[in-house]
Amino acid sequence: MGNYYPMMLNIEKRPVVVVGGGKVASRKVVSLLKAQAHVTVISPELSPKLQILAEENTIQWRKKTFTPDDLIDAFLIIAATNSSEINELVAKSASKHQLCNIVDHEELSQFIVPSVVQRGPLTIAVSTSGANPKLAKEIKKELEAQYDDSYEDYILFLQKARRQIIDEVKDSKHKSNLLKELLDSQFLTLTKTKQIEEREQLFEKLIKKGTIQ
Repeated sequence: MGNYYPMMLNIEKRPVVVVGGGKVASRKVVSLLKAQAHVTVISPELSPKLQILAEENTIQWRKKTFTPDDLIDAFLIIAATNSSEINELVAKSASKHQLCNIVDHEELSQFIVPSVVQRGPLTIAVSTSGANPKLAKEIKKELEAQYDDSYEDYILFLQKARRQIIDEVKDSKHKSNLLKELLDSQFLTLTKTKQIEEREQLFEKLIKKGTIQ
């Protein structure tokens, strides 16, 4: 079991190769597309979901068995076939500068993919470093209940409000105080109860307080 360094990786427009065309590969591809990666799938056959993505040109499909030259331009590599031998060959074929994940062989991987709760810009990742992935999934369920869908609107509001405070309030002390007040639980409560107009009025009072001082 490795000692992992947690980080958020920007793979937008980066070339990613997924070896495998089944259900596991499908899940990996969907998450990679959400991150706006350029995905190429290497597999003789594709799942129905991947077939649709290939027909739409959302992904590139190389209809073939994996060979080492498939990895030449890859920034990120995921081996997700049902063959341990092919997955191990992918690991051996990756160069030192490439990040590689072997879904059935943690020891051959440079990274593992955590369970993720996504609420707009808010991302919460859970990992047991491979010790027990099922526990990570259980914790994910608890977090999904705690941080429900309303958090997406709430985080977007905080993002917009923070930018407005930074742009409009010149005094650094007042600015710092307002940013702290922005985290008042009232804003979250009003978001959860869908009282958006009341939330905006509360924020206007807050921003006015900072600009008139």
